[in-house]
Amino acid sequence: MTTTTKANAITAREVTRAIIESKPLFILDVRNTSDYDDWKIEGGIVGSLNVPYFDLIDGVEEVLPKLPKDRDILVVCAKEGSSIFVAEQLGEAGIEGVRYLQGGMKAWSEYLEPVKVGDLKDGGELYQFVRMGKGCLSYMVVSEGEAAVVDTLRMTDVFEKFAKSKGAVIKHTLDTHLHADHISGGRKLAEQSGGTYWLPPKDADEVVFEYHPLDEQSRITVGRTELSIRPVYSPGHTIGSTSIVIDNQYLLSGDILFVESIGRPDLAGNAGSWADDLRKTLYSTYKELSGDLLVLPAHFGKTSELGEGGRVAARLGDLYESNPGLNIASDEEFRKTVTTNLPSQPNAYQEIRQTNMGRIVPNDDEQRDMEIGPNRCAVHDK
Repeated sequence: MTTTTKANAITAREVTRAIIESKPLFILDVRNTSDYDDWKIEGGIVGSLNVPYFDLIDGVEEVLPKLPKDRDILVVCAKEGSSIFVAEQLGEAGIEGVRYLQGGMKAWSEYLEPVKVGDLKDGGELYQFVRMGKGCLSYMVVSEGEAAVVDTLRMTDVFEKFAKSKGAVIKHTLDTHLHADHISGGRKLAEQSGGTYWLPPKDADEVVFEYHPLDEQSRITVGRTELSIRPVYSPGHTIGSTSIVIDNQYLLSGDILFVESIGRPDLAGNAGSWADDLRKTLYSTYKELSGDLLVLPAHFGKTSELGEGGRVAARLGDLYESNPGLNIASDEEFRKTVTTNLPSQPNAYQEIRQTNMGRIVPNDDEQRDMEIGPNRCAVHDK
């Protein structure tokens, strides 16, 4: 009688923690090569090999010599089914400790890891939610039983459960701009929690829903501690891009400034006209802010931007020393940098913008498919 070796699963959370903690991991990705080339699991000590599933149906013998003997093997596919089959075949071939990614790349794309950024001066805390599979970052301020969420991702249940675990009610959700790489959950989360949804009005010309305008006249507090959330108009990635200063300690820069790059101005088709706005924001508006502010962007491009505990952050003054996008001498060279030879645009970015305007309403599966792939919001992707 033939026996089948049952493969064990590993969750997206476990893979995320392995990357944060720099644990050796080798990935056998059995998706189509085009999907693998577009988007894959990466990390400082993550090795990977792509062999499409259809090349392994009749046996895994060909791939065995290519697998390392000193690392755990994780088999990955789109939704988990193919990876289970391949992992079991590897186990029967004598490879020990083979596991598959539970839920596949679908689960990898959607997992959020909460990381504490720091404490607030008058009580309360600030948390960053790291979406390792797409490079997206959201934030939650918690103070005196209330919470505000900035750049909310569509997985709103994660924020609801986390706020509840902190004994807090979500009172505000804010988007720093109209996103083009992922579907915002801000409006949905505000409706579910009875809170207020804020959006920069200059990005809202085509939206078909009600919102509170997020501009420099807005004064938003969270909790009885009167925590100040101060918007700073900072166009360039979009015409309405608005940064948020929290507690005079933290600068939520949206997609204007990242740890290793700067935002791109072309996702709404206005690269030329917005390039000057972007330079003014980065080289003038931000220069007037305290260099001690901790910059917390809405995205990261690669895992080298992860710091302690998986946090993505950098002191503003330090970025003016190290970030190449903040050290371009001439206006002409800056314009060339942010308008030519840019990375590919995010997958389905036009449809995502239309969704975030409320003009189309895709179902859950359609939203998931629209978001598959990296964020590609930065000028430099390498």
